[in-house]
Amino acid sequence: MALKRSDFKDLVEGHAPALYRLAYRLMGDSHDAEEMVQETLRSAWTSRDRFDSDRGERAWLASILRRRVVDRWRRIGRRPPTQPGDHVFDVAIDGDDPLANDYSDEMQRALAQLPEEMREALLLVVVGELTHQEAADVMGAPLGTILSRVSRARQRLRQYFTVESTPT
Repeated sequence: MALKRSDFKDLVEGHAPALYRLAYRLMGDSHDAEEMVQETLRSAWTSRDRFDSDRGERAWLASILRRRVVDRWRRIGRRPPTQPGDHVFDVAIDGDDPLANDYSDEMQRALAQLPEEMREALLLVVVGELTHQEAADVMGAPLGTILSRVSRARQRLRQYFTVESTPT
């Protein structure tokens, strides 16, 4: 069922903030994240006739965003930053509790420590606010695999921040 203009406007208003958070975590840069969201929404509009209401709006948009991010990294011949120091963040943000600030450099460094599949599953579920099943559909992986990846990613982040906050 094709989306009407008014339905698409509601879709954008309802899901753009979550898409931005997801894009920021995937890209590591606010400017690039904004571009990815714009490209995602442009692609969603041009493919609105293929919208499947049974799939879920956010899952549909997240799958488009994921493809745009992968396309971007392929086009520039790079992979997303996976090690601390691979990317200079546009704004340094410090905080006492790294988990309280969604956009802290410290959280981005912690996420960069995760294997790509774990990080992506976690971001789709936690930041993108998809269900585990929707994340599985987006990633083309079994539900059990996504459940395991998200669980292990959370565990590794807890360990990372426990080690980081331990006085030496």
